[in-house]
Amino acid sequence: MIDPLLIGFAGLGALISLIVLRMPIAYAMILVGGVGVTLLNGAGIFMSQLKTLAYGQFSIYDLSVLPMFVLMGALATRAGLSHDLFRAAKAWLGHLRGGSAMAAIAACAGFGAVCGSSLATASTMGKVALPELRKQKYSGALATGTLAAGGVLGILIPPSVVLIIYSIIVEANIVTMFMAALLPGILAIVLFILTISIYVRLFPNSAPHASKVSRQEWMAASVGVAPVMVIFGLVIGGMYVGWFNPTPAAAVGVVLVWIYGTIRKKLDRTQMRKALEETAKTTGMIYLILLGAEMLKIFMSRAGVPQAMAEWMATSGLPPLVVLSILLLSLIVLGCLMDSLSMILLAIPFFWPVLLELNGGDNQLALGSGFGMSSDDLKIWFGLLALIVVELGLITPPVGLNVFVISSIADDVPMSETFKGVLPFFLAELLRVLILLVFPILVLWLPRVLSG
Repeated sequence: MIDPLLIGFAGLGALISLIVLRMPIAYAMILVGGVGVTLLNGAGIFMSQLKTLAYGQFSIYDLSVLPMFVLMGALATRAGLSHDLFRAAKAWLGHLRGGSAMAAIAACAGFGAVCGSSLATASTMGKVALPELRKQKYSGALATGTLAAGGVLGILIPPSVVLIIYSIIVEANIVTMFMAALLPGILAIVLFILTISIYVRLFPNSAPHASKVSRQEWMAASVGVAPVMVIFGLVIGGMYVGWFNPTPAAAVGVVLVWIYGTIRKKLDRTQMRKALEETAKTTGMIYLILLGAEMLKIFMSRAGVPQAMAEWMATSGLPPLVVLSILLLSLIVLGCLMDSLSMILLAIPFFWPVLLELNGGDNQLALGSGFGMSSDDLKIWFGLLALIVVELGLITPPVGLNVFVISSIADDVPMSETFKGVLPFFLAELLRVLILLVFPILVLWLPRVLSG
């Protein structure tokens, strides 16, 4: 009889091969998981699982938050929020050297706070900010690199679809994860703005000198962005202070964005229908990937792959931080092959048991062993680190989905130039990972304060 562990690792190799051959990740996981369970336990067991697996997976209440936040983002894209955000950010920062690029970063962060999707943030802000940057004669590399990098903020600034999925996989509190993401998100904005400031000093011809806007224009832009601030404050702030759970908070956000778009006459019946269709397609895609991930997890668990990996890492003698670094580097490599959601769903079920074992198990509460923190704190810290390196995959060749999105908008800028423009932001992200590795308190402080 073939060793189940050998079947498991063969299945893992087959999965990677299918992904490299560009099979959609959901179908690849369903195929490998189904064949694997059949080989291990027989076709009868696999067919029996199919009767209840989909219902058991999708009837989880926490998943109801996904379509609501996706709809909120779809409405925000069509309601004109991006224009108001960029206009306000440009009024505040545009007088600085490289200020319009800095404004694009700030606007990406603001839109990501309402949208929750990296690709949607990059696409929407690219259409809004790129014409202005090109009009001001920003270099193609800086203009497109800024927007491709700014788009990754949508995956971390709460609310984040990928962060919700991670929370469900490791059974973490979604609101706590949103709290933990705020300071690292702000750190990213600061580092990106500093990166632009350094870049335009090293390459003076990449950005023009700019002048301050008039006081009247500054006031008008600031007043125009106030509704967006109110929406973010009620949705995210409401969760932080305990007014709403995530799903009601998302529903409140949908209503507020709808009211905002209706008042501005941006959301008519046609736009509402398109938003609902986009939400249905996106949610269906996410749920299908979730189903595939669950089937793959069942197969791998029965084959003993996660347990074997955890045991091997725990007995390897490597320090826990070294193991964590290896896992994070592997996520960057995976980012060259697949999108962020697929990475989280594929990797976390394997990586989390390894870290949990190194930390002393699920009931580890004493400090001073493993990573020196409780399993709940480790869950939060690792989640934010994983999310940041997943972001890197969005701007890393050969996939670099955000780069492809921006390149499709800026067809006059070679993709090689966009990748050159992204490189300084890539280095800034690596610096952020290092800072959070050395100072976990930057991730853990706000959840402790707000939960305490």
